[in-house]
Amino acid sequence: MQTSPIKTHKVTLGESLENILDQYVTNLNDGDILAITSKIVSLCQGQVVEKSSISKRNLIAREADSVLHTDHNPYDLYLTIKDNILISSAGIDESNSNGVYILYPQNVQTVAHTVWKYLTTKFSITDLGVIITDSHTTPMRWGVTGITLGWCGFEPLYSYIDKPDIFGQPMRVTKINLLDALATSATLVMGEGDEQTPLAIIIKAPKISFVKHPPTPEEEKSVIISMEDDIYAPLLMGAKWVKH
Repeated sequence: MQTSPIKTHKVTLGESLENILDQYVTNLNDGDILAITSKIVSLCQGQVVEKSSISKRNLIAREADSVLHTDHNPYDLYLTIKDNILISSAGIDESNSNGVYILYPQNVQTVAHTVWKYLTTKFSITDLGVIITDSHTTPMRWGVTGITLGWCGFEPLYSYIDKPDIFGQPMRVTKINLLDALATSATLVMGEGDEQTPLAIIIKAPKISFVKHPPTPEEEKSVIISMEDDIYAPLLMGAKWVKH
């Protein structure tokens, strides 16, 4: 597998995502996966709020589905749930933002489908993946990896259930989250600072099963685990969540 970043100009508020793709994505082949950072999708959609217009805390309360109530907050970051994702500060981003808060994009699955349909037609290909990515943290680990907010063109999970391990024992619960594994490889090469590389092309990714339709509601739900069934349920269920 190889993941290559694509350098662009400095994307600004209100630009056309299609024009950005036309300018910088000059070739795609069957089997490729295009990663797009959610930040430029949000900028193209105008999903920003002036910092002078609202406090960060109030904006987080507005945007999050639930916020963890805590008296310990050393980094001025809030643990929240938004769109079935455990994420810092409802995904609100201040980096590379020039005086505004950048929110999560709207209708991210629709965006991924629209991009997938446009590019498969443009390049006359059938097997293409599209992921809209964001950075993400892991409990008790420093640093960010990646997470996929929306995708199209391939099955999101690779299941080992009932497949044998090296000793022939059937595996019971293991699945690979292809969405976030791919997003992590893209996050690594796209960077978090001034790299100005909000796109990446992933080639020869293993374990990918391409499909020729956008994710169905059932496929979208397949990557979500309820709080009650999660391995972290004792922590999540015991937390003081304030719903909005």
